[in-house]
Amino acid sequence: MINFKECEGVIFDLDGTLVDSMWVWEQIDQDFLGKRGFAVPEDYLEKITPMGFEACADYTIERFGLKETRLQVMEEWYLMAVDSYTNKVPLKKGVREFLEYLKSYQVKMSIATASDMSLVLPVLRNNEIQHYFDNITTLKEVKRGKGFPDIYHLAAEKMQVHNNSCVVFEDIREGIIGAKMGGYTAVGVYEERSKDSVEKMIEISDWFIYDFNECIVA
Repeated sequence: MINFKECEGVIFDLDGTLVDSMWVWEQIDQDFLGKRGFAVPEDYLEKITPMGFEACADYTIERFGLKETRLQVMEEWYLMAVDSYTNKVPLKKGVREFLEYLKSYQVKMSIATASDMSLVLPVLRNNEIQHYFDNITTLKEVKRGKGFPDIYHLAAEKMQVHNNSCVVFEDIREGIIGAKMGGYTAVGVYEERSKDSVEKMIEISDWFIYDFNECIVA
């Protein structure tokens, strides 16, 4: 159990951690690749999840030998995702309550995400939680993906908090690895679409939760 009341800051991943959005990307992967005659490989989601939008587009183009440019791929993905992020993607269980809990103890909060800001802002606004966060950091702002601590360091720097007094919430193994590498306390978050990796997540996380209500202590 972590005493969040004594933390300087908390950094949250977005997709699969704060919001239930992974179903959107599963559908996009199926539709995008299916349109081009490909089935979604079993390892595809695992490979692209730690990447930023641009790196993910480059990987997809190279892996499937696509003729489209990075910009064309990203634009098609964005158009497929924007309606869901603006209107349909909900919060995961206990998120709003936990954010309010942290706010009551004046804990600084940040988002560190692989998603593009054009999707991040609509989903935060639709769920009315944007006001909780001191900053939003995307992988576009750093050189390496979520298997490394770069994005968490930048988010912590923006909040002006120390890594040894900051907690990172992530739903993917690479995110936990990167956070631990950077000296952060790392909390794994259950995501239904990554349930096959739960045991590995539990092994490397400082704590593992199934919903955010577990984090709230009177």
